[in-house]
Amino acid sequence: MWAGAMLTLYGGVVAFITLLFSYIDHIFPNPLRGYSYDPYQSGMSYEMAALIVLTPVFLGLMRFIRSDIMRDPSRREVWVRRWALFLTVFVAGATMVIDLIVLLTSFLRGEDITAGFLLKVLVVFLVAGAGFLHFVADLRGYWERQPNRARAVNYGVGVLVLVAIVAGFFIVGTPQQQRLYRFDSQKIMDLQQIQSQIVYFWQQKQKLPAALTDLQDPLSYFTLPRDPQGGEYKYRATGARSFELCATFNKESLLSPDKVQPMYSEIPAPEKWQHSAGEVCFERTIDPDLYPPAVKVR
Repeated sequence: MWAGAMLTLYGGVVAFITLLFSYIDHIFPNPLRGYSYDPYQSGMSYEMAALIVLTPVFLGLMRFIRSDIMRDPSRREVWVRRWALFLTVFVAGATMVIDLIVLLTSFLRGEDITAGFLLKVLVVFLVAGAGFLHFVADLRGYWERQPNRARAVNYGVGVLVLVAIVAGFFIVGTPQQQRLYRFDSQKIMDLQQIQSQIVYFWQQKQKLPAALTDLQDPLSYFTLPRDPQGGEYKYRATGARSFELCATFNKESLLSPDKVQPMYSEIPAPEKWQHSAGEVCFERTIDPDLYPPAVKVR
């Protein structure tokens, strides 16, 4: 029971801290990252799921263990319990010390200490400090003497985790909203693939295709992508080297207008794929200097 309680504790604490770090990155984006922070591409969903599973398991195990100790006080001296408590106190204390060292090192190096960095240091210090105080009290038998306060702490931990998870739904959105964003991401990647094939078509024939079906080429194994939601990708040539690609999106782009998402890094930087909800058309013009026509060998 103690081994299981400690494993769920460590896993839950790591998930909780990482989740709060994700919130901080969302509220205070790092300007050195080079692209807008996208919570939908982070591990936030996994951290929330880990907390939903691990927290009640940990609280249930601890309640069972303490009830067992109340019935049989000799169980307080089980070697697994004492080693687990000593190890947890040591890890919590070491974490606080290392946290302060990291903060002072950054200060002495003259680095730019941002609000996001300070909040992360504060989160680690508070979580580790709470764990340190709690388990030091456990070693001294405080919670056995004060069972009502022990239950209050359990409820407090449960409420704190619940608040953290609910906050995540406001940032990440519901599972249905995440699904809609994934559909939109797939549509953008499909349009990029179609665009690349149109450019290749023009390079080979010095003309734009009359319709998207002209891009079908069994020799190059290109298959025209289909809208994952059953819609239709639209194409229209607007000039000798210009064209439009259109799709219907569920949501507005998550990223700022001047940034391109890393998953779209194969597309040249000047091309923007930001969009609003509804049908959006992207205007493109082929630059013959960047995409010269293919040289035909006679």
